[in-house]
Amino acid sequence: MKILLLEDELMLNNSINEYLTSIGHQVTSFTDGQSVVENIDNNYDLLILDINVPNLDGFEILETLNKNKIFIPTIFISALNDIEDISKGYELGCKEYLKKPFHLAELGIKINQILKSEQKNTSHMKFSKNYSYSKTEKTLYFNNEPQNLTKKQLDIIHILALNINMIVDFERFRIDVWEGEDIDNPTIRAEISRLKKSLKEDFIKNIRGLGYKIDRYYSA
Repeated sequence: MKILLLEDELMLNNSINEYLTSIGHQVTSFTDGQSVVENIDNNYDLLILDINVPNLDGFEILETLNKNKIFIPTIFISALNDIEDISKGYELGCKEYLKKPFHLAELGIKINQILKSEQKNTSHMKFSKNYSYSKTEKTLYFNNEPQNLTKKQLDIIHILALNINMIVDFERFRIDVWEGEDIDNPTIRAEISRLKKSLKEDFIKNIRGLGYKIDRYYSA
């Protein structure tokens, strides 16, 4: 999971960052609200926002994101325990409101709950304006019409969909698409290039020297 963390207390920021990294998440951390708004995009899978932070507070950040139609699952972490604050957090659309102090493992449990919920709700995902993909059916759609692709092409789409917003490297393609076959990177690139040329919209990104990725598409 790609997580954005906002916490202005440096020791707590570092502790949360280290814990989340240790359980396999990618974390980008900030200590003030304005920096979050200036750097955020739809590539994050989860936001963990403290509320009382410099410049823009956590509530103002989520309000701004909602206005900009950036909808990312959010956990508020805060020492604010009044029911009015908790209610406001949920009214703005947060998934969880975690009161400080909390155990890091509790945060991990909340993240896993959100991850499971999001996975249930994203079996059918948008790749572009007209392309979507069903993970359960393993089918690519264009304007809701199923597309005819080779098994290899579908396998490529599928592994990218399972790792939405993340880079899939060549070794992962070798293992999951070519079933461990000893093929070189140019062969993988050529196959993905043929797939990209067959598409009416270019949603597969080439991350030079690293691999490929698909970003989740959000309608304006």
